[in-house]
Amino acid sequence: MKHLLAIAAHSAWHRRGTLVLVMLSIALATLLLLTLERMRTDIRASFSQAVSGTDLIVGARGAPVSLLLYAVFRIGGVTHTVSIASLQALAEHRAVAWVVPLTLGDSHRGHPVLGTTPAYFERFRHGDSQPLALAQGRAFAGTVDGLFEIVIGAEVAQAQRYGLGQQLTLSHGLQAGPGGALSSEHADKPFTVVGVLARTGTPVDRTLHVSLQAIEAIHLDWAAGAPLPGLRIAPEQARKFDLEPKRATAALVGLKTRAAVFAVQRHVSDYAAEPLMAVLPGVTLDTLWEVVGVGEGALLALSGLVAIVSLAGLVAVVLAGLNERRRELAVLRAVGAGPRHILWLLATEGALVTGAGAVLGAALAALLAAAAGPWLQQQFGVTLQLAAPTATMAYLFAAVLLAGMLASLVPGIRAYRLSLADGLSPPA
Repeated sequence: MKHLLAIAAHSAWHRRGTLVLVMLSIALATLLLLTLERMRTDIRASFSQAVSGTDLIVGARGAPVSLLLYAVFRIGGVTHTVSIASLQALAEHRAVAWVVPLTLGDSHRGHPVLGTTPAYFERFRHGDSQPLALAQGRAFAGTVDGLFEIVIGAEVAQAQRYGLGQQLTLSHGLQAGPGGALSSEHADKPFTVVGVLARTGTPVDRTLHVSLQAIEAIHLDWAAGAPLPGLRIAPEQARKFDLEPKRATAALVGLKTRAAVFAVQRHVSDYAAEPLMAVLPGVTLDTLWEVVGVGEGALLALSGLVAIVSLAGLVAVVLAGLNERRRELAVLRAVGAGPRHILWLLATEGALVTGAGAVLGAALAALLAAAAGPWLQQQFGVTLQLAAPTATMAYLFAAVLLAGMLASLVPGIRAYRLSLADGLSPPA
């Protein structure tokens, strides 16, 4: 068997031009399978770790998934807001420990801006209930004196090269204008960076944080999404106005005991003053995975089809060259190789090509995760982990190898059936 393995390796090397192309197709199929599984696993992990320690997310009645995506992941949008009075009434519920209001809608160079209270930095948790930490500076004061203070995420600081003391202006809305520039800026009211958050691997990294009063201040001279003609309120004058917010996009809610979560959820749903809903982050994420699971399955099936086509190419190439090798195989039979040895030889060649392609594909998948990880983190807030393969990835890799070995048996069985006389005297 050792000699047959050496013969198989030499034979494959002799036909390396064709087999390298087949190996590359198998490598690409393996790359596709492993990369999709890695992205599926890491995207779910990134979403699951984005918020923890929050029992409910409260917003205007609508689609729970939309509320979760917008309030936590800054994806999409919501059409209705909730009144601060309703959130204050919710905070007085006997089972509620804290309520942190959130306001979204503005941006800075493509990064979302979140209006909230200083309690956000104390209450928000991510990952395994890890609190937010400041890499530099402090949280904004949340007072009139510190009205135009801003705290930025780690990704914003890195991408824009911002540090403490940097002055910047916010833009109204999230849409980009011509040339990629944001359409409407609050240029007359600059903010000063007072804090930079430590990296969390969540959407917090690409978010800028200001106080709710600051959101009110920059919109004093705006109406219906546009600046009022001829009206400009200077930053010093803005401090003299009533800046207490009236509306918010959503709110994070923490309870005194998780046993009360369904009771509080019903209380919010039955709230008479305005239509509200309260969603459980974990349950809503499960709903999201059910929706996207069909797409994930379709992509995985498509990747499997690519792998099958690649292995079919391997079988076709070996079978196509089999007629030219009939005399070679007959000589092997003449010097004592039995039909089983011929079967083993052809199967081993296919297995070597499959194994080399699968290993190359796995290496390319790891390199792709390392290279594309920072870009995905910056653009979508999704972290690709350069970590040990998951169990599913190991199963997929093994499935490619097994399928390749089984496919290699097809030309092997064909060669097994060739007779010695047919090999020595092939038909003209």
